[in-house]
Amino acid sequence: MLRRLSLRDFVIVPELELDFAAGFSVLTGETGAGKSILVDALQLALGSRGDAGVVREGATRAEISAEFDRPVHLTGWLEEAGFDDGSGSLLLRRVIDAQGKSRAWINGSPATVTQLRELADSLLDIHGQHAWQGLTRQPAVRALLDNYAGLDCTVLGHAYAAWRVASDQLAAAESRQADLLRERERLAWQIGEVARLSPGLDEWDSLNSEHQKLAHAQSLLDAVRAALDALTEAEPSAESQTDKALTQLEKVLDYDSGLLPAVEALRGAQAQLQDAGHTLSTYLHGTELEPARMQELDDRLSAWLTLARRYRRPPAELPQLLNQWQSELQALDAATDIATLSAALVSARSGFEREAKRISSLRRAAAPKLAAAVTQAMQQLGMGGGQFEVSLLAQEQPQSFGLESAEFLVAGHAGSTPRPLAKVASGGELSRIALGIAVTTCQQDSGGVGTLIFDEIDAGVGGAVAETVGRLMKQLGRSTQVLAVTHLPQVAACADQHLVVAKAMAAGQTLSSVQAVSGEARVAEIARMLGGERLSSTSLAHAQEMLDLSANPAPMTNSAATPTRPKKAKS
Repeated sequence: MLRRLSLRDFVIVPELELDFAAGFSVLTGETGAGKSILVDALQLALGSRGDAGVVREGATRAEISAEFDRPVHLTGWLEEAGFDDGSGSLLLRRVIDAQGKSRAWINGSPATVTQLRELADSLLDIHGQHAWQGLTRQPAVRALLDNYAGLDCTVLGHAYAAWRVASDQLAAAESRQADLLRERERLAWQIGEVARLSPGLDEWDSLNSEHQKLAHAQSLLDAVRAALDALTEAEPSAESQTDKALTQLEKVLDYDSGLLPAVEALRGAQAQLQDAGHTLSTYLHGTELEPARMQELDDRLSAWLTLARRYRRPPAELPQLLNQWQSELQALDAATDIATLSAALVSARSGFEREAKRISSLRRAAAPKLAAAVTQAMQQLGMGGGQFEVSLLAQEQPQSFGLESAEFLVAGHAGSTPRPLAKVASGGELSRIALGIAVTTCQQDSGGVGTLIFDEIDAGVGGAVAETVGRLMKQLGRSTQVLAVTHLPQVAACADQHLVVAKAMAAGQTLSSVQAVSGEARVAEIARMLGGERLSSTSLAHAQEMLDLSANPAPMTNSAATPTRPKKAKS
């Protein structure tokens, strides 16, 4: 639920901090005092679009902070996004400067406006005074029915998307069959040409290394022969000279141990010279000019270079090019496999139809329950004998939302034929029907969000019906936090918390303030709502009586606010 709202330099509010209680709260005040400003501020805190116009005149920026109890189901999201501060609260902050630039924070960490919007659906629902307008649009009606039925259409949407993808793939393959076949033939020919070469992954470097060795084989042999001669065969040779030096030192080593390092070095040199001689000798016996192998290498390198020039690639990239073409050929084979694509389309469509039929069945089960609950609410909202229906309309073509759309039908009084909600003429009836739908569906799904806001949704309602509206909202407040912006004293008298918005002039500017009222101040506000600014003893007495009655209400019969809750469907 909403715990606290803080504003600074927002529209006509210089500074404000409000604490909200559980249950049913109302916000009242004179026309133009700024009652809806608080609702606008909450929407900004939850990611709605803002501009420089929300900054109070003369200020550099507007700040809005809203603190909520943290819903348990958001814990994982907050942890993953780095917003979990270990507390049980959720603090949203939004700043908009005089240039219209916006910044946002969640629990003190920088956030995006998109992240604020992701939280909005879990924190509060706002029903405006023109809520009925959305109820005339089939997508909104269908979404409301699905929500009432506890439906999750995510699987259905994915199944529809898979069906469309499979359909597009088959259509593309059929329309481009000739082009795809020509492309396949081209790729197959290129693959065959390079595959005949069968280029190894590291073969190009290996060929060049071996070719260089054979091309200089005579020079290598001459150099090795000369080196071996200097080591072992020349007079004097390196080995004989080393032996001679070692023999001389070993004769006198006993007289001076200081010569030992030189002796050991010569012994090591002697061993290394012998190893070098052995290696050079082996090399001489194992190395040949091999003109036939040289010709093979020339031919192989020439084949690599020819293909590399033809396909304008470095020779070393031919193995990767072959792998790339083979992958492309596999993709083309799949794209031209009409039988496989057709089977995939049939499977995808079957999956969609199976899920769509399941959703349709649940909608058909929920529609009469919703209709009965709203019809019940209409009886208490001054529309005795009225009837509400939920009509499911089959679509000519399946859609991502299923096989049917939904429409609300209403009969305003007994004996009349239910008609589409958009064709109900009376604005007062529209408001009451919208209120009945809102209260019914919100009561059914009160576990979804912590706070419900009704922004002058009771416009066009009065008399005994207004009292019923207040009592319905009070009853709804027992299961979830409810905040109503209202001009009806009957509704205000039913509230658990009463907030009054007032405006005043200061330094040539209109400023707005909000204060919680109780006792005599609340009686005076109810009286003002009843009879205007001039309070009389009669209006004050009437206001006190309304508050007394709301504190001890008579039991409501045939309550419209407690419909049978459908079981949550498994997706």
